[in-house]
Amino acid sequence: MVKKKVILFDLDGTLLPMDQDEFVRAYLSELAKKICPFGYEKRQLVDSVWTGMSAMVGNDGRALNEERFWAAFAKGMGEKARSLKEEFTAFYQNEFNGVKKAAGENPLASEAVALARKRADKVVLATNPLFPACGIKTRLSWVGLDLSDFDLVTTYENSAFCKPNPNYFREILQKIHADPEECLMVGNDLKEDVEACGRAGINAFLVTDCLISHGRAVGSVPKGTFREMVSFLDTFGI
Repeated sequence: MVKKKVILFDLDGTLLPMDQDEFVRAYLSELAKKICPFGYEKRQLVDSVWTGMSAMVGNDGRALNEERFWAAFAKGMGEKARSLKEEFTAFYQNEFNGVKKAAGENPLASEAVALARKRADKVVLATNPLFPACGIKTRLSWVGLDLSDFDLVTTYENSAFCKPNPNYFREILQKIHADPEECLMVGNDLKEDVEACGRAGINAFLVTDCLISHGRAVGSVPKGTFREMVSFLDTFGI
């Protein structure tokens, strides 16, 4: 068996339990409270955020996700909206904590990451890079983790692809100088985590607590609850 040099973790729905739809509603509601007082309508803001997100998901690698987001966002909000970047940063560092109510608790998250650090040479937070590092840092804090717990964290500042594009995972492999067979991806989304990383040659473990299957059959991929995943890592021959 090839020794696993790298273990990758998804964040939303994996390390951080959540119902994705409920989380997005809470996120957009809190963001509107922050941004709309600057003279914008909530509908305009929400539509522009979704346009920015779509631009990142469709990114072809020729620009960072950060650039894709702000170009698309400013198109919907007007060029002056680019000046809101500092307000977005302040939001992610402060008011974003109000969205924690839409997420669950996971006392095993820090244990899982600590165990992964013992079992592999590198541990990556392979969260879909739709947010800046400050927003990811805040969400990690809800489960007792920090950016410094990982050798690489994919953010919109350092990534040029998104899930479910397999190039997202190939970009990670290039950054950490690893071959796909040396890696294990842990995620809850059958399409974005398991199938996408599989197309890049990476094996996966599917966490089922907050499973997103997209109506697909799970198949033979290793799977189980988050607690079962921790046990899997503990006995995994890596």
